[in-house]
Amino acid sequence: MRVAAIAAVLATAFAVLLLPAGASASPYVRYGVQDDAWLRFEPGPLSDRLDRLQSLGVDLVRLNLVWSEVERRPGVYDWSSYDPVLEGLHARGIEPVLTLYSTPSWANGHRATNYAPTSGTRFAAFARRAALRYPYVKRWLIWNEPNQRRWLVPTTPAVYVTRLLDPAYAAIHAATPGALVGGGVTAPRASSGGISPVAWIRGMAAAHARLDAYAHNPYPLSKAETPWSGGCDHCETITMATLERLISQVNEAFGPRTRIWLSEYGYQTNPPDPWLGVPWGKQSLYLGQAAMRAYLAPRVDMLVQYLVKDEPDVGRWQSGVLTVDARVKPAYHALQIPLSVRSRSGSKTTLWGQIRPGRGVQRYRLERLAPSGWLAVGGTALTTGAGFFTRVVNAQTGTKFQVIQLATGDRSPVLVVPAVAPTGEAARHALGSG
Repeated sequence: MRVAAIAAVLATAFAVLLLPAGASASPYVRYGVQDDAWLRFEPGPLSDRLDRLQSLGVDLVRLNLVWSEVERRPGVYDWSSYDPVLEGLHARGIEPVLTLYSTPSWANGHRATNYAPTSGTRFAAFARRAALRYPYVKRWLIWNEPNQRRWLVPTTPAVYVTRLLDPAYAAIHAATPGALVGGGVTAPRASSGGISPVAWIRGMAAAHARLDAYAHNPYPLSKAETPWSGGCDHCETITMATLERLISQVNEAFGPRTRIWLSEYGYQTNPPDPWLGVPWGKQSLYLGQAAMRAYLAPRVDMLVQYLVKDEPDVGRWQSGVLTVDARVKPAYHALQIPLSVRSRSGSKTTLWGQIRPGRGVQRYRLERLAPSGWLAVGGTALTTGAGFFTRVVNAQTGTKFQVIQLATGDRSPVLVVPAVAPTGEAARHALGSG
């Protein structure tokens, strides 16, 4: 790698690492979940699931608005299975983020739902009706993982832009002033018959894509990958560990003002998945680290956890914060109160976290585990208006901390201070990538 290229890599990495909490380039990052099956179809009252989301403190919920389900016949719309969910979220102050995808057969020549519509006009009409139906929805995503063949055929950026993204962008903005439309929504890799996210971003730019934010699903590609390390440094995949690659590619393609939405992310767990899952404790740790990474990264406005509850089939997704029989994993509490080590210098350790349940400034207590039990560190403290906090403490490797939200009694998972802060791994990764 040439000197100039090395300098560019290091500048990006260290810009992310050294941003102070009060001057983060993404001060408005919001955190949410997606779990359509659990939210829409789980047995029991919908209000119970909505109340649980509120107790988790999520800012937003991503939900698929399935075109082939809503408009089974041209011009005939059935919103009945979506109205209660969206109205319930809105009533609780939880922002819905709607993803439009899945072509009805009448719009694509009677093919499978992953085939693009034959005309962008038809998709634009659906997008317009959806925006008029739900005027309080301000953030929209166009399709899901179109860079993979299982989600979109033909699998080309030009088809995606001309038949889906650009028509929907114009229709939604016309119907809802102030709405934001996210494009891309790419998978972290191409898979069979697909296109890498790097090539997809460049292809979208060449096709003159119109978007307010670039959305990406930065899943890890192996269970050895953390939010800060282990990503591929010589290929065109994009995971959380290679977030700098996403930022630089979006910068180059769409300009430095384009926002970034991390629209789907999660770690599968063992149990129940012994092949792809990480231990429960690691899922919890990584969830907190990912939240911090999104907070520190330039222009990242959204991070969505997938799922709330594990799927019944062990061969499917097991990334929930609840087991299939509704037992609480440690990650459940990490979703409520993420806590992570931001930096270390000798015994000086900077902790980062957020209190999510509730609105506005929150009262909390930081505690350290001593031989006699949990002891308060510095008494009661206050978060920012968005619930964030940063604390500098003296702590040796292995010291254990937890945070308690005083209004509810909710506790973060126990955090064990590592020998090296996770942010340090990203810097070493950049140094070693040449």
